[in-house]
Amino acid sequence: MKPKVTMIAWNQNDNYVITAVNNHLLRVWNSYTGQLLHDLVGHADEVFVLEPHPFDSRIMLSAGHDGNVFIWDITKGTKPKHYFNMIEGQGHGAVFDCKFSPDGQYFACTDSHGHLLICGFGCSRSYAKIPDQMFFHTDYRPLIQDSNNYVLDEQTQQAPHLMPPPFLVDVDGNPHPPIYQRLVPGRENCADEHLIPHLGYVAISDGEVVEQVIGQQRVDQDEQGLEPSILEGMIRQLQLQQDQRTGGNQESASSGPQNGEGTPRRG
Repeated sequence: MKPKVTMIAWNQNDNYVITAVNNHLLRVWNSYTGQLLHDLVGHADEVFVLEPHPFDSRIMLSAGHDGNVFIWDITKGTKPKHYFNMIEGQGHGAVFDCKFSPDGQYFACTDSHGHLLICGFGCSRSYAKIPDQMFFHTDYRPLIQDSNNYVLDEQTQQAPHLMPPPFLVDVDGNPHPPIYQRLVPGRENCADEHLIPHLGYVAISDGEVVEQVIGQQRVDQDEQGLEPSILEGMIRQLQLQQDQRTGGNQESASSGPQNGEGTPRRG
């Protein structure tokens, strides 16, 4: 096998350069002289994650498709800590990315099975309150392009960055209770009735009809005279702005009637 470098990283103070090779070795080099200092042995598959510690220049994290996460002391060539991402009933999960927290006390990883792994010091009791499965209901919604090649959400015809905050759902698209919906930025201070998503059947791009969160649940709004949902209001506002721009362009491109009457616009 011809050796190939798959990843490269500097340590915190730039004294060392660490390279990952496709023969599963990590190598530590002196960045000033180019001298090879250590071969780090431990991984059994290719490594695509090398993460230096935020302030300790001795420490480097590596993670790979073998499910292993190593904490290395690159000055000694040793591995003080090791984590193996074993998933019950499914074998190991390949680790795709890792990052240290700013204080260096924790690191977070994402794996091939959609898990977020948080390792470090302290108690895990606070994390146990969070549901095992959390997705935004818009994560896998199809996108389309308009005539100007701008990206729009296929269902609402809105630009994704103009859409209201999404709802939290499980892997099957079932919404979580309101207490979890308040974890989404932009929904912290919403009333309870605004945290109940509206489920409906929607045809996706391949023609299949599935049940999805399609908007915000309204609680007898027609009877109570309440405002429509945030989503519907934003759609209406964007449509009005588009109509005004279209009408303005038409008026400027052609001369208006001489009797002073305005050209009617599309409602």
